[in-house]
Amino acid sequence: MHRGSLFRHADFRRLFAGDTASQFGVFVGNTAVPLLAAVTLAATPFEMGLLTAAETLAFLLIGLPAGVWVDRMRRRRVMLTADFTRAALLLSVPAAWWAGVLTLAQLLVVVLFVGIATVFFDIAYQSYLPSLVGREHLLEGNAKLQAVQSTAQIAGPSAAGVLVQLVTAANTVLVTGLGFLTSALCLLRIRAREPGPRHDGHARLLPQIAEGLRFVFSDRPLRAIVGTTATANFFNGAFVAVNVLFLTRTVGLPPAAVGALMAVGGAGGILGAVCSGAVTRRVGQSRAIWLVPLVTAPAYLLVPLAAPDWRLGLSGFGLVASGFGIIIYNIAQVSYRQAICPDRLLGRMNASVRFVVWGTIPLGGLLGGALGEGLGLRGAMWVAVAGEAAAVLWVVCSPLRHMRDLPTAAKSDSAAA
Repeated sequence: MHRGSLFRHADFRRLFAGDTASQFGVFVGNTAVPLLAAVTLAATPFEMGLLTAAETLAFLLIGLPAGVWVDRMRRRRVMLTADFTRAALLLSVPAAWWAGVLTLAQLLVVVLFVGIATVFFDIAYQSYLPSLVGREHLLEGNAKLQAVQSTAQIAGPSAAGVLVQLVTAANTVLVTGLGFLTSALCLLRIRAREPGPRHDGHARLLPQIAEGLRFVFSDRPLRAIVGTTATANFFNGAFVAVNVLFLTRTVGLPPAAVGALMAVGGAGGILGAVCSGAVTRRVGQSRAIWLVPLVTAPAYLLVPLAAPDWRLGLSGFGLVASGFGIIIYNIAQVSYRQAICPDRLLGRMNASVRFVVWGTIPLGGLLGGALGEGLGLRGAMWVAVAGEAAAVLWVVCSPLRHMRDLPTAAKSDSAAA
């Protein structure tokens, strides 16, 4: 294949279609579930913090062993199981609402187990792409999939806000469940035979976990990437915990307007995905990891200025600019991780990274809930965005500053050991 040709790759098109359905469902759910808790179930700031924590607690609970298990299984099968599981769990929410028995406790349990399934899906997903399209197409593949995510980030929250007003938040969760079901059906149509997992005999769990962690933390650029992403996610967890309450109670926006504002960041994300190839060619693939977010991260500080007047535009601009930087950073850093890692360690490498960078989110969610109670919703937002903006310092102060492009080959197993 040649540059720009992945849409002529039939199996990539099926993965792309499934990802489109799944991402649309995710971003509908990211708006509908907090609105369901805040508006319908009258959740407090602390309860919203618990909800944010429950969504990502699984990365702390099982993130590391999940990487070992994924490396022992066919990755597409793991993804299919996760999609069907998430669909079933989320479809239980409108069913309980129709029966008049939906509670915040059930919502917490559902998002916790959806999070467990997501751990397995995400680790398998990032480990599956190199074998499906080849390492030489990783930047192109990641850019196209990030464009899907950014488009869904615009369409999903906007649609969710409108649907919540028209058919209630519980019924809107149906869309999320159906998105995961559609994703599974697309994955079933992939024809390529996935290479079988490498069997390490009776290798024990803990040494295999340690091998993945050692690989991640022995590479200085990768260690800095983990530091930046973990810090940003910690403060983003605080942001997410209070954002819906801030927009509905402090700013006074209706659900449709909340969805529209939350979608605005996706516009910057789409622009970032479209421009990622040109930007990385201009500044270098490694420099894109630190230079682009360094320029765009200060825009976070505009977000808490939101008010029901012209200042809402400032907040929206902050979301667009920061979204642009986040997507280019993500495309570049995920491609770096995939490029340097041997195939047999991809699951454990991705699991080790996710354990740290997603494991900080539930802690941030609890912090956001506590800050919302103690400092007020706007005060909590200021702390959250300041922390997100400062997260880029990890990569700015790393060896990535002296590199231009990504490695062209994975490290050898001896180097990884």
